[in-house]
Amino acid sequence: MVKEELSGGLLGKQNALSEASEDFLAAIIASSDDAIISKDLNGIIRSWNGGARRIFGYEADEIIGQSILRLIPEELHHEEDTILGKIRTGERIEHFETTRLRKSGERFPISVTISPIKDHSGAIIGASKIARDISDRRRAEESRFHLAAIVDSADDAIISKDLNGIIKTWNNGARQLFGYEPEEIIGRSILTLFPEELRHEEEGILRKLKAGEKIEHYETKRVSKSGEIREVSITISPIRNSKGEIVGASKIARDISDRKKVERLAIQAEKIATTGRMAAAIAHEINNPLASVLNLIFLARQSGIAPQDLRDYLATAESELERVSHIARQTLGYYRDTGSPCDIHLRELMENVLTVYQSRLRTHGVVVDAQYSDLSKISVRPGEIVQVFSNVISNALDAMPQGGKLSISISPRVKAGVDVLHIAVSDTGQGIRRDDLAKVFEPFFTTKGNLGTGIGLWVTKQLVERYRGQISISSSTDPRNSGTIVTIDLPLNGREIGGINGSESGRENR
Repeated sequence: MVKEELSGGLLGKQNALSEASEDFLAAIIASSDDAIISKDLNGIIRSWNGGARRIFGYEADEIIGQSILRLIPEELHHEEDTILGKIRTGERIEHFETTRLRKSGERFPISVTISPIKDHSGAIIGASKIARDISDRRRAEESRFHLAAIVDSADDAIISKDLNGIIKTWNNGARQLFGYEPEEIIGRSILTLFPEELRHEEEGILRKLKAGEKIEHYETKRVSKSGEIREVSITISPIRNSKGEIVGASKIARDISDRKKVERLAIQAEKIATTGRMAAAIAHEINNPLASVLNLIFLARQSGIAPQDLRDYLATAESELERVSHIARQTLGYYRDTGSPCDIHLRELMENVLTVYQSRLRTHGVVVDAQYSDLSKISVRPGEIVQVFSNVISNALDAMPQGGKLSISISPRVKAGVDVLHIAVSDTGQGIRRDDLAKVFEPFFTTKGNLGTGIGLWVTKQLVERYRGQISISSSTDPRNSGTIVTIDLPLNGREIGGINGSESGRENR
């Protein structure tokens, strides 16, 4: 009797546990985001959870008792025969990717896992199916494949690297630009592509990337497998993982060798034009003292001239010849471009240009107000900076044909954390129209009609940026306060203003 009571109590507990387990399992099935469906061996649906309703669109009472073929596109009905055949032999089908139909008729990709259902005797009586909608995953994969195809077919070099500078990916554009096959370069340091003298750039690039900064259109040089130097424009962006952490960088490099060659030719052409303008100004400037000397010689030859008058004539002639000599020494000394920078005060170069244009200043009735506080010398090629100053001064004079005031200042400043020499040249001319102001640095744009080449300011900008500097123009056409201000910032230590990618335009209407 006691044994029977114990046996009955244990059986009751087991039944209770079994019911609780079944309830728990049913709750899991009901709350699953995946579709969980059961069917018999004839393919008739026997159960249908909430996930199936969300994915396929059918309510349980609409679909239970219907054939599973209702969810399968007609051309794929043969799949069900194969599936049922495997289920009857006790096989399990895992992660089978196929296409199914929603109630609306929409086709969508799905991943299905199908398992046989057995009764208490072990006989297979049906199948359970867990189905997951993989539409989002397929779209993401297609997007990745599409993006990968774009990257690989791009003409630009597209490279990725980790934060140690090790190359991780290499597209076809990179192979064409640098000559390395992917298997030759992936896993090697990005410094392989750097000329020896520019390897310091990588430290600054990595520092900016780790800070989350993007570097855009940075012009520099890289070296190909053959040792050929390539002039490139680079855009570098940080790569983040799923947690938002920066784990590397993507780099897009564009070959600008041809463009740079054209620019150099244009700069050389403008240099010749500038030389011609300065030569004409120098000839005019020298002509006046030479005419005075000739006149003094004529007077000295006259008979009956007093000895004191003769000495005075000779002293004046000597002074005029010294003036000619000074102009020649100054111009040839500063304008001779040796190809190598030298340390010099910018005020000396500015004074040289003003000396050359002295006659035009007088002829135009232009008053000059120059203030210099550049105590530090700067390393530049004098000829290039003379060309810059000459273009700016010449434009200012053209803007004041009826006279005016030319104000010049050179002073030290700190801009974006960089020590610079700030040059400001302002005139009281008619000013530049707002619509034209945005185009003044474009090649072949001019407001002077047939009198201008349209490349003077463009070349000036190229020369300033060669020194990692910046140039900007502001202007007003208001008759009460017309005029133009040109500002130039040249770094004292060769660092680019704003870091590797300083790109302030500085253009605004005054």
